[in-house]
Amino acid sequence: MDQSLISNLKNFTILYIEDEAGIRKNITEILKDLFKETYVAKNAKEGYRLYEENKPDLIITDIKMPNENGIELIKRIRKVDSKVRVIITSAHTDLEYMLEATELHLVKYIIKPLTEAKLIEALEAFIKSFDNARVYTLQEGWLFDESKSLIQSFDEEFKLTKKENQFLKLLIQKNRIITYEEMENIIWNEDIMTPNAMRLFIKNFRKKLPNNVLKNVQGTGYRIVL
Repeated sequence: MDQSLISNLKNFTILYIEDEAGIRKNITEILKDLFKETYVAKNAKEGYRLYEENKPDLIITDIKMPNENGIELIKRIRKVDSKVRVIITSAHTDLEYMLEATELHLVKYIIKPLTEAKLIEALEAFIKSFDNARVYTLQEGWLFDESKSLIQSFDEEFKLTKKENQFLKLLIQKNRIITYEEMENIIWNEDIMTPNAMRLFIKNFRKKLPNNVLKNVQGTGYRIVL
């Protein structure tokens, strides 16, 4: 398995819902090695409870389950959450199921049996789904989610202030030195950027970044090294 995929997956949490005990056990063992946290449910009711409690980044669910099927479950979740990524597994190749599933904005629809190769392909699609979602890799195992103003490492999360989020976005998108003048005009805007305010801002900002990512260019400004 690609090492960069493993590193990226360690930043995320997953909810896996499967009613067949044997399949659930085998796939869970794989997922626990790949994700930061893995939550496991044997039916839709338990799955929805774990979703509400933990708000996972990814849901993998089977379609055919007792009482409420996987599509009904995801429809219920989609009423309150349009962002959580979803992968559906099913023994059904029925066109009606597939058409209904596509309306749920899935990462992948996997036809069973769920092999390790199919699972890895789906997880690669999950990571790629962030390419256009304003999620950036800062360093191996470190992600910046602009939409959530969040930096995630292997084992920590750092909430960014509005200024920090704007500054990091600017550093990444411009991919050059951001001058002190630009920082004052764009980041501070109408606020006054005193030397003390700048030093405190940078000191706190560095605590949320990987080591050696933010570089000071003496007398000019800052740049980021990715």
